[in-house]
Amino acid sequence: MLRLVAGNWKMNGSLAANRALLDQLVVVPGVEMAVCVPYPYLAQLQDRPSGLQLGAQDVSEHEAGAYTGEVSAAMLGEFGCRYVIVGHSERRALFGEADLVVGRKARAAQAAGMVPIVCVGETLDERDGGQVMAVIGRQLAAVLDVVGVEAMARLVLAYEPVWAIGTGRSATAGQVAEVHGGIRAWLRAHGVDAKRVRILYGGSVKPDNAAAIFAAVDVDGGLIGGASLVAEDFMAICRAAADAV
Repeated sequence: MLRLVAGNWKMNGSLAANRALLDQLVVVPGVEMAVCVPYPYLAQLQDRPSGLQLGAQDVSEHEAGAYTGEVSAAMLGEFGCRYVIVGHSERRALFGEADLVVGRKARAAQAAGMVPIVCVGETLDERDGGQVMAVIGRQLAAVLDVVGVEAMARLVLAYEPVWAIGTGRSATAGQVAEVHGGIRAWLRAHGVDAKRVRILYGGSVKPDNAAAIFAAVDVDGGLIGGASLVAEDFMAICRAAADAV
């Protein structure tokens, strides 16, 4: 199973800047690469390096209808999206996205033939309070309840400690391995074929810490924020993922 490195551009980009970035990206052998871009740029990304997977940053839980401003999974599929991020901590914190809604979005993505990248993770207060796996277990359970055991094994999980996103702080390789191991143990305990689930780390991954993170046990790739907007940095992270053993 190839490691997956997915760039999350968040609300960044322009037609010119995107083109300049794409022109510098080359797919690294031995790793699956993807970019999750704002909706308006999905059409532009039809012209992207061969082998670079396309993803979106969110999806509606609804198939169609009177949901102004929403974008359905079927619409994303028409642009060739393979991946879609659901439950990112920014969606949860800034837009009130509940655990159950995250599960419904994951189900909608899978129904349209896409792979949801389901984000889970704790705040600093929750970590300091010893609640890491209680919080993550609650988030995972909401998805499992909606999609079921078999479908749970076909999605991607991304562990993103909220305290390490956009702050310049990153969890240590030991902390990452501990939580990723806990996630895989949770999956096994709930009847999911945990070996099939890729678990990414997302939390201020940079070229200088990527190798250590990807070498950690149970880390199957990364969900990359700011560094994915810099071609040189994103390529370096992808090479680190390909080189990890």
